[in-house]
Amino acid sequence: MAKMRWGRLAGGLGIAVLAGAAYLAWWPVPIAPVVWTAPPAPGYQGVHAPNQRLAGLRMIDLKGEIGPEHIAVGRDSKLYTTVLSGNILRMNPDGTDQQVFANTGGRVLGFDFDAAGNLIAADAVKGLLSIGPDGKVSLLTDKVGNDPIRYADGVVVAKSGRMYLSDASTRFAPKDWGGTFEASVLDILEQASTGRVLEYDPATRVTRVVARGISFANGVALSQDEQSLFVNETGKYRVWKIAVDARDLDIGSAPPGPQARVLLDNLPGYPDNLMRGQDGRIWMGFAKPRGAAIDNMAGKLWLRSLTLRLPRVLWPIPKPYGHVIAFTDDGKVVADLQDPAGAYPETTAITETADRLYVQSLHAHGLGWLPKDVLKAP
Repeated sequence: MAKMRWGRLAGGLGIAVLAGAAYLAWWPVPIAPVVWTAPPAPGYQGVHAPNQRLAGLRMIDLKGEIGPEHIAVGRDSKLYTTVLSGNILRMNPDGTDQQVFANTGGRVLGFDFDAAGNLIAADAVKGLLSIGPDGKVSLLTDKVGNDPIRYADGVVVAKSGRMYLSDASTRFAPKDWGGTFEASVLDILEQASTGRVLEYDPATRVTRVVARGISFANGVALSQDEQSLFVNETGKYRVWKIAVDARDLDIGSAPPGPQARVLLDNLPGYPDNLMRGQDGRIWMGFAKPRGAAIDNMAGKLWLRSLTLRLPRVLWPIPKPYGHVIAFTDDGKVVADLQDPAGAYPETTAITETADRLYVQSLHAHGLGWLPKDVLKAP
């Protein structure tokens, strides 16, 4: 009898093992991985040598709100920031008098102000929005022709009034895949490079493609002469410089031509937002550091698919590491601030004012800042 029970138990375990193996091998996943070659990670050296200059942030309490992903100063000298709830908060520069300026019903990731003082928002769920000084939300564009904008991410407004925004992925829309973080993981694991940069002209209400073929198109900034765009290619650890008058340029082709070039390559982390600072600086943050496990999967399609069959806690998400840098239009890195402990999670960029550096973050439970004197430290 004991042998019979043991046999049944062993048989059941065998079936469970086979079922588990079949699940790991064949269960459908939403990505169709593309082979790519990840450059050897540079580590933290040279201009990116480890330091503690981002540690010890001072904090502004956001009263339960999470994720000050983007921060900017309005024409009213108030500080504006977007948070996970869909709210856009408005406050004094010291964090007092906090108000909900607007709620889009989606998730604004990047925003800028136009000449009339409207807040122009890249909403990952809704598209490109205009929010008036009274907080009224209106849609500018959510399509390129008949093709939806699936993942509006960063936006910058030129002096001409034209607006340049990144559509991070034309494969994975946050509203369909559990949110912005989940959709970004899918896109970067797949490496199909479907991200693009768009131009919206409010005078004609036409949206067009400036460039495509980008592995998760993220932060966007204009050069000082506004003839070029800087665009973060998060999935391939680099920053592009692209002519604003490019039309449907495929930067995934080799070579893309004279209208686009890689400005910063093989960076030590995943570049996120881009923000114009002072004295010619452009600030960029790294949401996460590079991870050897992810780079090693670059040529292993089956392993990337397998990853998505594992519980989320087993995904190879890199450890927290606070890191922001500043560079000039010619690609020279002029500042590097780090917190190896990663106490302030997913540092996405810096908003620079006359006396402070506000640190943007995807998931922080407060708004971190440093006195600007940190830039004078050795």
